[in-house]
Amino acid sequence: MNIHSAPLQRTPSPPSVPVYTVTDLTKGGNQAQITLNDQIYTLRITRAGKLILTK
Repeated sequence: MNIHSAPLQRTPSPPSVPVYTVTDLTKGGNQAQITLNDQIYTLRITRAGKLILTK
């Protein structure tokens, strides 16, 4: 028996939620630094195209 599932559909974000592209954050590179409460976090794009956020 083959079971076919429908593709996942994302619910649109409310207009008040900002949307950023990773290339804007990294300025074309593969890393960006983000701060929160005087802490610095690193956002990195892996070779596989995934995102990793580390402290």
